[in-house]
Amino acid sequence: MKEWFEREKSVYIQFYRRQPVVFVRGEGCWLYDAEGKKYLDMVAGIAAVAIGHCHPRYVRRISEQLEKLVHVSNLYYTIPQIELAEKLKEITGMDRFFFCNSGAEAVEASLKIARKVTGRKKFVAFSGSFHGRTMGALSVTWKEKFRKPFEPLIQPVEFAEFNNAGDLEKRVDEETAAVILELVQGEAGIYPASKDFIREIFRLRDEYRFLVIFDEVQTGFGRTGRWFAKDHYGVKPDIMAMAKAMGSGFPIGGVGVTESVAERLEAGEHASTFGGNPLACVASLATIEVIEEEKLVENSERMGKYLREKLEKLGIEEVRGMGLMVGARVENAPSVASKGLEKGLLVNAPADNALRFVPPLVIGKEEIDFAVEILSSLI
Repeated sequence: MKEWFEREKSVYIQFYRRQPVVFVRGEGCWLYDAEGKKYLDMVAGIAAVAIGHCHPRYVRRISEQLEKLVHVSNLYYTIPQIELAEKLKEITGMDRFFFCNSGAEAVEASLKIARKVTGRKKFVAFSGSFHGRTMGALSVTWKEKFRKPFEPLIQPVEFAEFNNAGDLEKRVDEETAAVILELVQGEAGIYPASKDFIREIFRLRDEYRFLVIFDEVQTGFGRTGRWFAKDHYGVKPDIMAMAKAMGSGFPIGGVGVTESVAERLEAGEHASTFGGNPLACVASLATIEVIEEEKLVENSERMGKYLREKLEKLGIEEVRGMGLMVGARVENAPSVASKGLEKGLLVNAPADNALRFVPPLVIGKEEIDFAVEILSSLI
């Protein structure tokens, strides 16, 4: 595999600190490298490969669409795009949709929509937040090391302390276009919002008339043991961004809005050349079909509980999350993740003291037991 490492360095911009492995094949929860070694995938393309690698139904549906139509642009109607929007209306509770190609693009569209609809400029985000690397999404992302090299970014933006309603109240005002948040912060190490905090956000929304944007890019499509994380809280945002598991690895993102937001938007105010093309929409429809038929939302809740219990039995003091979006406080987490790779386990360390487990939703007890056995020798 070292030959591939050197070839990559000679032709690819070195934005990534990659793990030393080259994957060539996947099946279910397992990946295989260029030398034939097998790995249990607890990363799932960063919470994207919801239905496992190369699910037969998913492969068949995409293959069939490849032979029909891939792309014509949004100058014309296509059937898969309409069918996907209809299905999303059913499972999300949102009213109208726009499709793009990634989570960052979905956040960008959400911010633009909020400014257009409210006529205001200011955004409020939260400590620990991560919304993407494009200029708008970066502006509402917490870590200064991500933002500093690219300033000036979109302004005004204020950051309130996550799960601190009192601090939020000090920062919102009549100039606020929207408050944007992840209901479970992923890149920060898997931290869920409290229900009291969410209730207070909506109380402040009613008082100041700003919009609420839920970033469900990582939490959507069964990841938290519900179709969407918002379903744990019993609330409906004005705008919702989604991506990652939406296409189970195929690039597609989306924005859902309420009818009251949609009716204030006009043709030409936003667009995407590739967004919602027939192939991407079929990938998303196939993903949703498999999640429904194999009851993967329920499996996410059940296996997430099992995983958290097994991690707690290892003596890990802090295990948190919802469904199959699980974080564990572990000292020197990057080293643990690196050693896990050597033993055939893929796990991500988004922070120095946190491991993140976001496996395919098809995972079962045997695979979880395999992962925990390896971790027991490393922690």
